[in-house]
Amino acid sequence: METLSTAQIAAFKAIRDRLSAEERAVVDIASVEAVYPARAAASHWNFDLPAHAADEALSQTRGGEGTTDALRRALVATWALELPGRVKDADLPPEVLQFYPFWLDKLAAFLTGAAETGAEYDRDHWAKDVRFSLVLSVPGAKTQTIDLSSPMGPGQVVRNGRDGYGWSQLIAYVKAQGWKKPWLEVHTESRHTDDFSEPGWDQAWASAAAICKRRPELAGMIGSSWFYDPPLETISPRMAYLRLNPLKGGAFIIHQGPGQIHSDRAGATSPTRRGMIESGEYLPRSWLVAWPKSTLIPWADKRAAAMAEAEKEAA
Repeated sequence: METLSTAQIAAFKAIRDRLSAEERAVVDIASVEAVYPARAAASHWNFDLPAHAADEALSQTRGGEGTTDALRRALVATWALELPGRVKDADLPPEVLQFYPFWLDKLAAFLTGAAETGAEYDRDHWAKDVRFSLVLSVPGAKTQTIDLSSPMGPGQVVRNGRDGYGWSQLIAYVKAQGWKKPWLEVHTESRHTDDFSEPGWDQAWASAAAICKRRPELAGMIGSSWFYDPPLETISPRMAYLRLNPLKGGAFIIHQGPGQIHSDRAGATSPTRRGMIESGEYLPRSWLVAWPKSTLIPWADKRAAAMAEAEKEAA
């Protein structure tokens, strides 16, 4: 991605132009002051820390008066205008670069719509937009973003075995040197679910493999969610690929446990799951899928070869 489109530039500038000159000055100062602390916090397990750094910079620039959603939107727009340079510096593979036009169109539309309606900037969306605009997270497909550096401590791997969910995961974790190497981490974007499908998720894992090829310091990619829960293979068979495809390709899975947020999310889109949760028949649990690059990259290469062959036969 060498540049933004004319429409994207106009949209992001229009977000800034909604502010007064004094407010734009606040955003311009914060757009510089927040970069270092946001980047420094990006590899922490707390996904929201870069957004906290951005809020702190905006507040401090205003003399400690806090911030507003209009300022937040303008800050993201400012960073979006600078995105081509940051993307170039990140040396991202084509598998990732191909999705930037789509994501930037979506971001421009989201900011514009929110500015016109005065909609509250959801905290999760704010956190994701800060990371995206600073290239701390990058597109994996049309629905998935990938954090470029996340930790995976040994505690949860040991607990997984201690609690009776298996010790083979610890062996795989040790082989990947997972305690001392950073991992990529995949997230789902609820604002556009175009690629929440088997091909879309396969693409996200393939994008991760391409990043790993360029960054040998990485251990692989992880993802954490209720939708890796094994009972879904019978409760919601159409979702089984989310867990089974990575496992068949060489990933391992770590039990994280139940929680109200997992029950809420699991029941949000399915009356069947919601009914089972409310009756006590099903208790959703979060699991962490970890796919070491030693098996992720060969899987992605095999997938690419099969796709190329299919295209050749179809021509």
